[in-house]
Amino acid sequence: MSQSRSPRHASTSLRRLHAASAVSATVVLQLGCAAVGPTFEPPAPASPATFSAWHGGDAALAAAAAASAPSTSVERWRSLSDPVLDHLLALAAAGNLDLLGAATRVLEARALEAEAAAQHGPQVTADAGVGRQRQSEDGAPTRLIRIIPGIDQDKIISLLSQPFTLYQAGFDASWELDLWGRVRRNVEAAQAQTEEARADAALMRLTVTAELVKTYHQLRSLQSQLALAKDEVRVATETESLLASQVRGGLIDDAPLVRQRLQDADAPALVESLTAQEAAATNRLTLLCGQPPGALNAVLAPAQLTATSVVPDLSLGLPSEMLRRRPDIAAAEARLAAATASVGVAVADLYPRITIGATFGFETLHANQIADWGSRQWSIGPSLSVPVFDHGRRRSAIELRERQQQEAAIGYQQTVLRAWHEVDDAISAYVAETRNGDVARQRVRNAEEARAISAARYAKGMTDYLPSLAADQTLLQARRAQAESTGRLRTQLVAVYKALGSDGSLGLETAGR
Repeated sequence: MSQSRSPRHASTSLRRLHAASAVSATVVLQLGCAAVGPTFEPPAPASPATFSAWHGGDAALAAAAAASAPSTSVERWRSLSDPVLDHLLALAAAGNLDLLGAATRVLEARALEAEAAAQHGPQVTADAGVGRQRQSEDGAPTRLIRIIPGIDQDKIISLLSQPFTLYQAGFDASWELDLWGRVRRNVEAAQAQTEEARADAALMRLTVTAELVKTYHQLRSLQSQLALAKDEVRVATETESLLASQVRGGLIDDAPLVRQRLQDADAPALVESLTAQEAAATNRLTLLCGQPPGALNAVLAPAQLTATSVVPDLSLGLPSEMLRRRPDIAAAEARLAAATASVGVAVADLYPRITIGATFGFETLHANQIADWGSRQWSIGPSLSVPVFDHGRRRSAIELRERQQQEAAIGYQQTVLRAWHEVDDAISAYVAETRNGDVARQRVRNAEEARAISAARYAKGMTDYLPSLAADQTLLQARRAQAESTGRLRTQLVAVYKALGSDGSLGLETAGR
């Protein structure tokens, strides 16, 4: 009999479920479009027409007007590259642990975003179980039997308290109607946190790129200086030997030899200092590439960074582009967006929550009847949760989120302001080092002329070899100073490029994807 009515009962239940779903959809369409709390609007910070318009200090150190010519960040970084540096960047992209950690944090943020977005839809849980049970003879269920007259109470209670097995299977479903946008604001906050993680990863790529390029050029400069310093020691030794021969021959007294020894006393110490700095720079590069000490010794073998190496012109692009390229500014904007969305989440907690719940399943005392239609049980309907009194906890939460939003806004302004100062500082240092480079090059030219004159006078027999050795020493010192200046100029240019941000920093842009 019960099975003959099963199709009708099933269709009736389905019609009720469809009707309830239609009502729920109508409620969502009518009321679910409102999202309480503030809506995030991306800030538009002010920027100057040219970089020189916002400059502190001596006006001579400001960027030239021509320096604002457009140039992509990829072109800037590649202008400092060479095959060895490209190889190092590829190693860093694959093995730098800071980059790998930043990439992992992006994946974590994406997982949290997916978790927040999952709250939009119904939550369904299926369950099944079988359990052996026994009712208490003196529990609450027996109270009704005790008050019924005219029955054998002890026998009935004894029968009811016998152990039995209960079989259950079914599912529970719930769906929170996002009437006030609590879930949507939560998703917005999670999306902003993902953007912050991406910006932090881009900042890490930029930082590793800048540090690697800077350290590489420092290493090449140190290697050039070290080679010249060793030549200085050789010339100094040759000069002292010649003076000692003259002293032994009675041509001069000891005074010139003593003065020369005092003058050359620092040369060996300089060689040792430069050697130690070269080793430290090599290890820094090896660490940035995620390699153990000594793994890149062959790759980083000395290669001359000549004083005449061309340093790219300073090409800054438009000031407004800097704000778009800097990943720290993007991260600060994302933090502000997340904080703004969190205010909406807190405000939504002031309003009632309506959740539609449904359960459907089977329950029976006999295993072979677990799928019988007569063993079914179900329920469906909305539940309402209304905040009434919480000692001001929700209001305090809103105030906290609003203060955090204000803090994020201040942090964004501070990040932008710091960015302009970093750009200006880097430009000033680069321009000043450019002037030092001009002085160093002129000193080399003067030393070359003096050496040529000394060599000509010695060739004509007008002087002995000592003036020629002294000219060699002066020229080596001038070239070493120029090599040091060229290295500093390149590292200052790296600082400028880093301050300008990057939308494609060499080989590291693919790291962490």
